Amino acid sequence: MSSLRQTPLTCSGHTRPVVFLAFSEVNNDGIYFSISACKDGKPMLRQGDTGDWIGTFEGHKGAVWGVDINRDATKAATGAADFSAKVWDALSGEEELTLQHKHIVKSVNFSNDSAALATASNDKILRIFDLEQPSEPIVKFEGHTSGIKQVMYTPDNKQLVSCSDDKTIRMWDTATGGEVRSFSVTEQIGGCELSKDGEILTVATGSKVVFLDAHKLEKLKEVAVPSPVYTASLNNQKDIFVCGGEDLKLYKYDYQTGIEIDNFKGHFGPVHCVRFSPDGELYASGSEDGTLRLWQTEVGKTYGLWKCVDTVAVDAVTTKAEAAS
Repeated sequence: MSSLRQTPLTCSGHTRPVVFLAFSEVNNDGIYFSISACKDGKPMLRQGDTGDWIGTFEGHKGAVWGVDINRDATKAATGAADFSAKVWDALSGEEELTLQHKHIVKSVNFSNDSAALATASNDKILRIFDLEQPSEPIVKFEGHTSGIKQVMYTPDNKQLVSCSDDKTIRMWDTATGGEVRSFSVTEQIGGCELSKDGEILTVATGSKVVFLDAHKLEKLKEVAVPSPVYTASLNNQKDIFVCGGEDLKLYKYDYQTGIEIDNFKGHFGPVHCVRFSPDGELYASGSEDGTLRLWQTEVGKTYGLWKCVDTVAVDAVTTKAEAAS
């Protein structure tokens, strides 16, 4: 299969750099969705496996830095340079709420039941809003000494994890607002991702990807990458991770061995965000070049808009099937 070429699908529509993206879970019909944050101020909802545009959330008056979509893709959240976070009905595209802040909102994340929203702002404060009574945050978390890049709920909603330009990753108690523990790195953090089961935190920092035990915030391993990395994602099986950054490439690594499997160039600008789809069949990347690209995890597999047309591979599969029968 290695002779097959990776052909990414390009999703156009944005007019400025794409800085963050998120996926929903797979619904009962086998469908999932993605949402992208862009400096054009117009976050977009797409069908996850094909990248087909569904709609644009119109209302922010500045760059959108953070996005999230809840598990069943009924609600979307956005954080922007207009000092606000917004919650949207993802089915109609209508704005449901605006949560005013005192500074740029860099990141937003729904609680597991979508009843609350966590926000991270350049004023160095994390906040949780009850979406039923959203006038004031119900908890504030103070301690970071620089702007906060990202915030995430743990799967049980009992803690928040955040990373900041102060080069720390911190864990917080959602009940009290107190800091539970922290982990420091020596270089700028591009971004982090918490595995779906809440066990592993994947951190892009400097020219490496660091993996932490998400409960203890202790280092499990780190892998050096040939270029400064801004983003990384570990698949649910925890056997492959992908990352990207300054040199425009997407790198794919074996998680267990830390050995590079592949690298692909498709973007014309640095890669700001990458995430595996919930079924692990593809990963999506967003770039300074204003596009999202979808990449197959297993090149040559028929999935979404990819139809396997490599005759040799198809023949080989047929022969195997005939042999098996």
